[in-house]
Amino acid sequence: MHLFSGFQFRDWLLANDPALSRLRMASRVTLTIVFSFLILLAVQMFILPLPTAAFGLGIVLSIEGGVAVRDKGNTRQLVTRLFGCVASLAVVAIAAGLEDRRFLSDLVFLVVIALAAAGRVFGPRGFAIGMFAFTSYFMGSYFRPSLAELPAVMIGPVVSVLVGHLVRAVLLPDDWRRDLLRSLESVRGRINQILFKLAALAGGAEIGEADRQELRQLEDRLKEVVLMAESFIPRPPAGVFDGAADPAAELAIRLFNAHLAAESAIVLSFQSPPPFALVHAVIEADAVELGRYEDMAGTIKDKPQGETVRALLWLGKARQQLTQAIGEGQASGFAGIDAVKDTAWPEKLDFSFANPLLRSALQITLASAFAMGFGLLLSRDRWFWAVLAAFLVFTNTNSRGDTAMKALSRSLGTVFGIAIGLVLATLISGKPAIAIPVAAVGIFLAFYFLQVSYATMTFFISIVLCLVYGMTGVLTLDLLQLRIGETVIGAVAGTAVAFLVFPARTRGALDAALARWFEALDELFSAIGEGKSGFELIALSQKIDACYRDVTVTAKPLGSSWSVVTRPGQIRQTLAIFLSCTYWARILAKSYAASAEADELKRLIAADLALMKDAAPRGSACFFIERKTSRTTGRHLPLSREGARLGLEMIGSALERLYPQADVLPFAPGEVIARSKQG
Repeated sequence: MHLFSGFQFRDWLLANDPALSRLRMASRVTLTIVFSFLILLAVQMFILPLPTAAFGLGIVLSIEGGVAVRDKGNTRQLVTRLFGCVASLAVVAIAAGLEDRRFLSDLVFLVVIALAAAGRVFGPRGFAIGMFAFTSYFMGSYFRPSLAELPAVMIGPVVSVLVGHLVRAVLLPDDWRRDLLRSLESVRGRINQILFKLAALAGGAEIGEADRQELRQLEDRLKEVVLMAESFIPRPPAGVFDGAADPAAELAIRLFNAHLAAESAIVLSFQSPPPFALVHAVIEADAVELGRYEDMAGTIKDKPQGETVRALLWLGKARQQLTQAIGEGQASGFAGIDAVKDTAWPEKLDFSFANPLLRSALQITLASAFAMGFGLLLSRDRWFWAVLAAFLVFTNTNSRGDTAMKALSRSLGTVFGIAIGLVLATLISGKPAIAIPVAAVGIFLAFYFLQVSYATMTFFISIVLCLVYGMTGVLTLDLLQLRIGETVIGAVAGTAVAFLVFPARTRGALDAALARWFEALDELFSAIGEGKSGFELIALSQKIDACYRDVTVTAKPLGSSWSVVTRPGQIRQTLAIFLSCTYWARILAKSYAASAEADELKRLIAADLALMKDAAPRGSACFFIERKTSRTTGRHLPLSREGARLGLEMIGSALERLYPQADVLPFAPGEVIARSKQG
């Protein structure tokens, strides 16, 4: 049987697009734009002529309705859309009324920007309404409709809001049961990717550093989709299941085991690569071959190869249980799992500058003002592009490094997109039957890649704009050069303000993320000390997982290839240490039970807490420590027999490696444990 016979295209798609969330978002945005445009075109042809601003607003608000509206539930989403529509109509009317007073109109635009950015304090609804208001004033100032045209212009926002709700509520609705099923399929797909990589490495004497790094990346990708799947499993208000008899609890355990088994297969393969035949048997679920290795595992249990075999057999069983859960979900739609009502209380509103959202609002307003000023020097008619870039580079960023990366991504995406778009628009000039479908594909691809790469999204949007300019007869090289110039002005303005006004240092954000990670690990140790076990410990280990993800996201600007002040290799090395510690925390949560070794485990916990007490106050300094790259290769991890004890020892080893001491061999496990016993 061929190795990849079970790996189908749908598995690949789900592995790369968990729960098909990117596909669904891109489809929603594209369908909303297409349907809104067709309805407006029908109104134009059969009822009354519409100004260009109506089409522009209809298209732009179709995008915002698909991307910015993030409320849970169709009713809440409709309310947000209606409020956004009202805000859109109001600001367009203001822009039209101030058309003859350009200086005052520009000042009002800054007020709208400030209010739109500050609206994020009110949560998802405030964010969406703010985006509706900002983009609507932008389009109103760009197209400059007259007051007489205002009633016809308003048809655009109304149509886009209604069509957007129809697409999201009826054609492509949210369904947590379907998303849960797809996310579980994504987990299986990413486990398959790990297995295929292990199959490629099987039989070798040792796994090289490049392959280790690739396996760690696959492990991170698996962790990402597991966290998504866990978010779809309904939990009691307290967040901890009462017992394994609950169908939701049973599914959560299967997911937890599959994740942990896959991580164990990677960790133990580092010490001894697995046999190819075993990996192949796991992929194909070959019961006969797996049974043969079950018998063999007992004869080599005291050898490193034996632990690797046990880990692969565990992964095979966990993968089969996950596949069984997927089959049950396909058959019944998880009918046995009851939905839990959203009982979350709204957070207290904070309008002080202690709130980072308010600080960000001031940054966005100042950046937009600078972009407006310098953009006007370049063009009286096209300066809006500079303001748009300055506003958007602050979206979904939490540090000045994030903002700088986003500004660079937007600039590069615009430059390369315009280069390709100019060629395409020239080739299909005068052929709308070709240009329109190509533009639709470009829109779909832009929002399919939005969650993956902002530069790629900007690249495709720039291509679409070139095609639109070509179809409307305004495409010129000077116009495209002007767009690049205005975009760069906005990006530079945003970056400068991010670094100079209320600068949120990347290391400061990383310090906060690391503090949450250490706090979560401390909660796990405290729970063990209080005699807790089972689901409570598993829930705490999942919290550590989520905190680790935040650490990786926050550290990303430090390890980016454009950074000239950091060393990406050190960043990856430190993240690998935190990944290792997070993994062993999961082992500890799964394996811990009160036993005769309780006193020994308490001593190990005390030693780990001592290391935490030393490392936590130093924050992100560990990311800039130079460590030797050598590692001990003879370490035998008897995972199958002493999981809790080994978990604590390896957590200590990982924490020890954050700040290695001169008299301690790098990567030597358990040195601090040994010292604690001696002293």
